[in-house]
Amino acid sequence: MYSQFYIANQLPQIDNALNFQKCLVVGNWLMVASLIIVSMCIAITFGFEDSFGIPTQISAHIATIVFAGLLKIGYVLRCVALHAFGVKVF
Repeated sequence: MYSQFYIANQLPQIDNALNFQKCLVVGNWLMVASLIIVSMCIAITFGFEDSFGIPTQISAHIATIVFAGLLKIGYVLRCVALHAFGVKVF
């Protein structure tokens, strides 16, 4: 079985299994990190807007878009790796 958040000791017997394992790990960590950052940016932008200045709010708006895109890239990396490992349901 393959690991989700670190490189596993035993990998399936497929071509480039180590590369797909790395793809899966990077995709998962990218999704986790992006989700945390997007959540913080949304909180800054809409939840605590009175506590932050305009430059910080503008940065949070821009960062929300950028890190939401990174979240999607992480999901695609994860889907590619799982497809290579033969998983049919993501």
